[in-house]
Amino acid sequence: MTDQSPAYHYQVIARALQVIDAGGPALTLDDLAAKMRMSPAHFQRLFSSWVGVSPKRYQQYLTLGHARKLLAERHTMLAAAHETGLSGAGRLHDLFLTWEAMSPGDYARGGEGLDIRWGWFESPFGPALVMATAKGICGIGFADEKGADSAMDDLVSRWPKAQFVEDPMAIRPLVDAAFSGKATELHLIGAPFQIKVWEALLTIPTGHVTTYADIAGAIGHPSANRAVGTAVGRNPISFLIPCHRALRRDGGLGGYHWGLPRKRAMLAWEAARTDL
Repeated sequence: MTDQSPAYHYQVIARALQVIDAGGPALTLDDLAAKMRMSPAHFQRLFSSWVGVSPKRYQQYLTLGHARKLLAERHTMLAAAHETGLSGAGRLHDLFLTWEAMSPGDYARGGEGLDIRWGWFESPFGPALVMATAKGICGIGFADEKGADSAMDDLVSRWPKAQFVEDPMAIRPLVDAAFSGKATELHLIGAPFQIKVWEALLTIPTGHVTTYADIAGAIGHPSANRAVGTAVGRNPISFLIPCHRALRRDGGLGGYHWGLPRKRAMLAWEAARTDL
């Protein structure tokens, strides 16, 4: 793996997150580089390659206070987004996405008769397990927090009667497009309520956030905050369906199925790139 690969960059970022959490935002570039056992110049170059800003600036985006600032300044009201038609297929969160949802009856059968191809790929946020049907990407998981076997078991368990075939070459065009911001397709496989929540998430632009309460209101269930939170947590297509952009009403991060450090990294990465 070369120094220029996205996966390598994220490994550096993930380690730096641990250092920053332990040492606080007062750490200087020299301090961070020393703890990472790199020269300041090399460390700064890797950061800039990954997100385009200095480590010091990125530290500011990683703070919990920044989540609250995002909520105050870039709070997307999903009800308004739906009224203007942003919930339909089109350009969503800076990715050209179209999607098709499995029928409730098919979902209830646990994916029976469905062929799902899968493979491991590099992503901006570490090694990603990607699954896809003939209609598009249906699952993305990450291994860092739980391990590769656990990530596989997690996604497979969602459609226990489907046929799973390891075939990374077959789905690579979808994956390459998805992680480079080009046109790609998604296949949403979930219960009707979950799909409503995931469609609402797709209307949140890059660099913006919303709240679980806003999502509940947008899908016509204003008192269903807890159910919305559960559906957000069950989102099978991480990053592309941006559940990391859903926050608590007070600006707290809430949970994240693949680990809060990755949620913070995703929000910071997007905010930094939006501000460039």
